[in-house]
Amino acid sequence: MKDPHNELSNSTNFIQSIINEDLKNNKDNNRVHTRFPPEPNGYLHIGHAKSICLNFGLAETYGGLCNLRFDDTNPTKEEVEYVDSIKADVKWLGFDWDDRLFYASDYFELLYGYAVALIKSGKAYVCDLTAEQIRKYRGTLTEPGKDSPYRTRSADENLDLFQRMRAGEFPDGSRVLRAKINMASPNLNMRDPVLYRIQRANHHRTGDNWCIYPMYDYAHPISDAIEGVTHSICTLEFEDHRPLYDWVLDNVDVSCQPQQIEFARLNLSHTVMSKRKLRALVEQGFVSGWDDPRMPTISGLRRRGYTSEAIRDFCERIGVAKSNSFVDIAMLEHCIREDLNARAMRAMAVLRPLKVIIDNYPEDRVEMLEAENNPEHPDMGFRQVPFTRELYIEQDDFREDPPRKFFRLAPGREVRLKHAYVIKCERVVKDEQTGRVLELHCIYDPETRSGMSNEVRKVKGTLHWVSVAHAVKAEVRLYDHLFVKENPEEDEDFRVNLNSGSLEVLTCLVEPSLADVQPGSRYQFLRQGYFGADMDTSAGAPVFNRIVSLKDSWAKIQKAQGNK
Repeated sequence: MKDPHNELSNSTNFIQSIINEDLKNNKDNNRVHTRFPPEPNGYLHIGHAKSICLNFGLAETYGGLCNLRFDDTNPTKEEVEYVDSIKADVKWLGFDWDDRLFYASDYFELLYGYAVALIKSGKAYVCDLTAEQIRKYRGTLTEPGKDSPYRTRSADENLDLFQRMRAGEFPDGSRVLRAKINMASPNLNMRDPVLYRIQRANHHRTGDNWCIYPMYDYAHPISDAIEGVTHSICTLEFEDHRPLYDWVLDNVDVSCQPQQIEFARLNLSHTVMSKRKLRALVEQGFVSGWDDPRMPTISGLRRRGYTSEAIRDFCERIGVAKSNSFVDIAMLEHCIREDLNARAMRAMAVLRPLKVIIDNYPEDRVEMLEAENNPEHPDMGFRQVPFTRELYIEQDDFREDPPRKFFRLAPGREVRLKHAYVIKCERVVKDEQTGRVLELHCIYDPETRSGMSNEVRKVKGTLHWVSVAHAVKAEVRLYDHLFVKENPEEDEDFRVNLNSGSLEVLTCLVEPSLADVQPGSRYQFLRQGYFGADMDTSAGAPVFNRIVSLKDSWAKIQKAQGNK
């Protein structure tokens, strides 16, 4: 086992402190065994990535084990599609459960047996109250609940009714099995919680074998115990459920007693972190699917072009805390910029083209210029970029009447074309009807080619460009935050804060080296941002998603705070 005291001395969080103390006292025979237990009722999001990294990371740090277990106890909302997507996400993030893939449905028979034992010991009873009546009987935070009129049924009667519930004799919702705990407990979760409900629904693994299904709060602790989990790590909303977690384990015959530990969930700005709300966005057509690149789902981030390394780095930076907090999405963007700055190939792409004609450059000449693939890593080599008399530059890189500190192209001004020459704008051609600029006529200085030993001309502006004759058409999808409001859930209907400008699709022109990119390839488009080739890419027809712009607001925030 790795020594966490040496490895984590500068970054030990409160969960590691608990584990360190447990190991010091030889609790659980010096074992560390965690689990990641998603419900397969939707795609995972960036908040789940934090939990995945924490659970699998702790197991790795302490030389322990981590299971992947699907808590599939609600068949009406669960699908095989979600199971497959979750497994793919965990693998993509860089973690492996080896032979420890489990399902709560693996234990349905065992869970039923434990429920029978609770009934026989007088700790569970069948209740005929409706769901609405149960809520009314439960009481409030300031008033105790009152006993169900069915609470005094005999063990034999309860056992008979429970067996008949399993046999399918009663309609859905007509009866439930409840734990007999304390209707006056200050914790509402301990006021005779429901353990089983009747629900006729086809289960993705057990089919129609069952018409009663265990509740999460009952199945979860027992599943943990069956699998030998030592530390059951969950998010803060389950803190009030911990007494019930412990009650279940104290009252069933299991040999393992896992410890539930809660940590703060991730709340990320300009997005929502609820599978229910994300499902609504998908089903109501606000996004194209669970993997829409605007979604905070792991599959959406992956399709947009995020790397698993950047997401793991983000999860490491935000840390593990005991209280909820709000993380600026700029921090996530900062992590992907840092990662891609080192690994992404550079390329030139013109998103909104404006033609430039270099009048003194030979019409039939094609000059192959050398361009570095990544200035951060010279070992990534160089590529050849064709330079010709007619080029495209960005429309925003020209102003007929430039404002102060505008160092790009303007009438009579010089700029450098990246990897190429210094050019000077001599004439502007405009549409006579609209006044729109159609093309620029420039001249170049042949003595100013980049890399020439005698090149001494210094100009303030450097522009990217593509050759008209060699440019490749590409679809570029510019993504922005999905919500305009930092915390969209402040409003009763979070959807009113959707950003109508969160996606802009352009037909652009890119350098010829990008003609046959493979889906998943990532590039820095010079002066534009980082882009990833989408799965819709085909031979000769690239499609790029903007992963993130070059502007790094998080770095500026950190600098302003005096942090590195």
